[in-house]
Amino acid sequence: MLEAKLVAKSESNQQTIIQLGENVSVGGKNLLIIGGPCTVESAEQMEQVATTLSQGPVQMIRGGVYKPRTSPYSFQGMGVDGLKILADIRERHHVPVVTEVMSVEQLPHVVEHADMLQIGSRNMQNFELLKAVGKVNKPVMLKRGLSATIEEFVMAAEYILAHGNPNVILCERGIRSFDNYTRNVLDLGAVVALKQITHLPVIADPSHAAGKRELVADLARASIACGADGIMIECHPDPERSVSDARQALSLQDMIDLVNSLRPIAQAVGRIVPTHNSKIADLNAHALKRVIQKEVKASCI
Repeated sequence: MLEAKLVAKSESNQQTIIQLGENVSVGGKNLLIIGGPCTVESAEQMEQVATTLSQGPVQMIRGGVYKPRTSPYSFQGMGVDGLKILADIRERHHVPVVTEVMSVEQLPHVVEHADMLQIGSRNMQNFELLKAVGKVNKPVMLKRGLSATIEEFVMAAEYILAHGNPNVILCERGIRSFDNYTRNVLDLGAVVALKQITHLPVIADPSHAAGKRELVADLARASIACGADGIMIECHPDPERSVSDARQALSLQDMIDLVNSLRPIAQAVGRIVPTHNSKIADLNAHALKRVIQKEVKASCI
């Protein structure tokens, strides 16, 4: 790890805090909670997701528009149309959004529409892409590769910082194993190690690690207990009908219940699960009031 000059801690208490949007950050005392579907499927789907989650304890919405699928015949995402849906959700619900970028060619479009760029596990060592996101002024969430060592993961982050972008978040999403009961093995030891080795925020993605929704909540709680700075969870208005990774997606209500269950664990380890943004709550309250007034006026005609 000696070559990781920018990622490695220079002193034991060094910790980078990254701003992701108005009143949303990661790396400090507040935990970052990211939720949303694996794939953006429609404007209606994302409206339902954002309306529910932005009023609950979720600070950031996720949704894939460029999808690296194992089969070339699987749904590959909505592309630029999906980005426009995410941008619209961000503007109307005042919540930051994150989505994956798979290539240098896609980068300008994603930078224009998203608040944070995701580098997926399959691209962790796509060095040209790492160099390119190192030159943009947007936070980057870097996911650990399918079989990457901790050193390889750290050095991938070093590529981004070395090219000028200090705002990198490390995401432990599980590594491959001989056992296929879970989709991957969530390496919580790596979360602890990365917090000791680096000054970067570290979050966990128990959805991709578990591959089964009934395992996600306990893994999320364990992630916070061992020191993760946040979690990213896949959830969907109708999980069984999700076009991608349906088996691991939670319902929107289960997502909110899960996040609320983190509060006592967060408190025990000196962290905070933020309540919903008061500004968002006020905006939603005004919107609801307008709808009610409109309905009352219509009933009087």
